[in-house]
Order: sequence, then C-alpha cells, then structure tokens
Amino acid sequence: MSQTEVSRAKPPLVPLGTLIGRELRIEKVEKPAIRYGQAALAKKGEDYFLIKPDCHRVPGIPSTSFSIFDGHNGISAAIFAKENLLGNVLSAIPQGFSREEWLQALPRALVAGFVKTDIEFQQKGETSGTTATFVVIDGWTVTVASVGDSRCILDTQGGVVSLLTVDHRLEENAEERERVTASGGEVGRLNVFGGNEVGPLRCWPGGLCLSRSIGDTDVGEFIVPIPHVKQVKFSNAGGRLIIASDGIWDALSSDMAAKTCRGLPADLAAKLVVKEALRSRGLKDDTTCLVVDIIPSVHPVLPPMPRKKQNVLSSIFRKRFQNSNGKSSSKLSAVGAVEELFEEGSAMLSERLGKDFPTNPDWRMLKCAICQADQPPNNGLSVNSGPFLLATSKPGDGLFLCSNCRRKKDAMEGKRAINPPVST
Repeated sequence: MSQTEVSRAKPPLVPLGTLIGRELRIEKVEKPAIRYGQAALAKKGEDYFLIKPDCHRVPGIPSTSFSIFDGHNGISAAIFAKENLLGNVLSAIPQGFSREEWLQALPRALVAGFVKTDIEFQQKGETSGTTATFVVIDGWTVTVASVGDSRCILDTQGGVVSLLTVDHRLEENAEERERVTASGGEVGRLNVFGGNEVGPLRCWPGGLCLSRSIGDTDVGEFIVPIPHVKQVKFSNAGGRLIIASDGIWDALSSDMAAKTCRGLPADLAAKLVVKEALRSRGLKDDTTCLVVDIIPSVHPVLPPMPRKKQNVLSSIFRKRFQNSNGKSSSKLSAVGAVEELFEEGSAMLSERLGKDFPTNPDWRMLKCAICQADQPPNNGLSVNSGPFLLATSKPGDGLFLCSNCRRKKDAMEGKRAINPPVST
C-alpha cells in the first residue's frame, strides 16, 4: 500500500465539538461517577499529592483534578507546585468560555501554568525541583500533563493498558538527550575512581537524571518545565487511571500495576499497588499512588478482569470507532475504546502556545500568555518585534509574552542564559 493510500485510510481525529455535541444529543450518556483512593509510603518524605474535586471551569459545573509531585534535592519545589500549579493553570483560561472552548484551551493553559509555576519558584532562589503529573477530568474527557517520571496509565474495562504520559528520564528518552545537548547541556554518567562510569545518565551541570521538571534552578535552563500533554475521551464504559510516583514504576510495570488491582474498589486498589511495589522492590524510594475510576453514574461497575491477554497496548486508542465492514461510525465503542483528542510533547514554547486556541482579543490583547500580567500598549509589544511570540494574520490578534517570560523562553531554547531575579 502506498504512503498516499495509508494516509487516506487513517481516520482523522474527531473534533472535540462533535464529541461534546454527541453527548448532549444522546440522553443515555450521563456524567460519569468518579471514585478514587490513595496510598503512600514515605522513604525520604518528598512525595506530595493533591486531590481537588471541585475545580470550577464555569460556576456550578466543576471538573476534578488529581496531581502527584515527586520532589528532589528538598521538598520546597514539590510543596510550591502543589499549592500554585492548579491556580496558575486555571488563570490561563479566559472567563466565560463554553465547555468546548474550555477543553480546547486547557492543553495550552497547562503549558502556561507549568512554565509560570517554574518561573515563580525560581524567583524564590531555592534549588530543589519536582516532577509533576497533573490530571483534569471533565465528564468523560481526561487531560493529562506531566514533566519528569511520575506516570499516569489508563486501564479500560477491556483490560488494555496504555500510557497517558511520557517519561522524561535521560536514560530512556533519546529525543530528550538530543534536545538537552543541543541546548547547551552535557549528558553523561558519574565518573568514579579509575575513570569508570556508574549509574544512570545525568545532565550536567547539576547531575539530574530528568530532562524536564519544575524548579532545579542550579541545573540549567535546558531542564524545562514544558509538559507533555495528552487529552482523551472515554466511551461510556469508563475506565481506571493509576497515577503514581517513580517509587511505584521502578518496581512495577504498567501492566503489573493494572493487573494487581483489577476488580477492587479504588481505595483498596491504591493500597494494593503500593503493597505490591513494596513486596517487589522494598522501600527504596517514596511511593505514592492515586487510583481513579471513571464509571457510569447509573449502575457503576469496576473494571473486570480481562478474559484474554491483550498484546497491543496502543490498541486502546481509536480516532473513530469502525464497525465490522470497516466504515466509520458516529458511535463510540461499547467497551473500552478511547477517542484521542490531543497530544503534544514538544519542548519548544513557540510550538506549544496558541495551537488551536480559541482567541478572545478583548480578553488577551495585552496580557502575557504565561504570567497573565497586563502589558501597556507601548511596552515593546509588537506584531513584528519585541516579546511578541506568535505571528497572526491580523495585527492585534495572537498571544504575547512579557519581557521576563520572553527571557525564560529564550533561555529554555538555549539562546541565552538566565539568572532569575530572587524575590526577598
């Protein structure tokens, strides 16, 4: 089959508005019930989590948020991210948006919120850092943003397990190694007496094993806070999320973690995953696990044990559900299929801000796209020069960066060094 035939055969992404309209037209598709549980064991005391069941995207219609922060070199960054990240994300979305617009704006707002949180923490002059895995659930739509190696997996009622995050470990991510070295960092292992190299790949200066995090002021701006973001929509069969720090994933594979707790309610499932990680590896690191079940509100059921082994992890995702004769159907799969709405992992800020973002010129004309600071018209903002980030077809449209956030962008892309001002 030629490349042209392959591209024609590949079904397109289903527009978010189509999916939401489908929900509204079909009375049987109700808002799901969310059941969750958490468990943790501390070794160093640097893991933190946040469960927020009432993130109001519009008055009276809440979303639910789950987050895990795995700190390193101290706890300050993890605590700061726990206290500020959610607010920074929500503040990056204009007020008055419809549900469709809100969900479309969320991936870009997650990027802005992560970067703003990083800038604000670095201004404190502290050197700790943290991973962040941040999940927003709105109806059947799940959006996940992550930096570092805390992971979120999805287990459907069909028993198929899939990653919703990307690990940013230098040892395992060749693309991130190339990006770090291209931005001015060095990647290598620890050298011991005699010139032998030991341990995982690290970034120098600083010796961090991760390529993305919040904080880590002393490491270098090539360690970026720009998250991988994935947005999916469940069928009304629902599914289970397992969100956990690397203390779990260093002991258990994604399949093992999902299989360990199938058939159990969320609170018991989280405890069993932590117990199994402890049994497998011992308590060598902080271990934190959140289990979230997204299930029909009428006759809610738990994910059952699969009847047969699934061999292809990525088969869970469908751009469109196809029936037996190969034609696209407007219906979601009855069991386990997930519509993929959005995925982007670029570390280039200029590629992440503004994609498919429903602009509101009256609201954002002179606001920084990251820190939300108001910018006077004569403060160097121009469609052709200065801190302007994204070119548009009409003057006055688009998103802007203030001078401080522009410096951050340039530093992350290796264009200049940055020494953030320290607040007193």
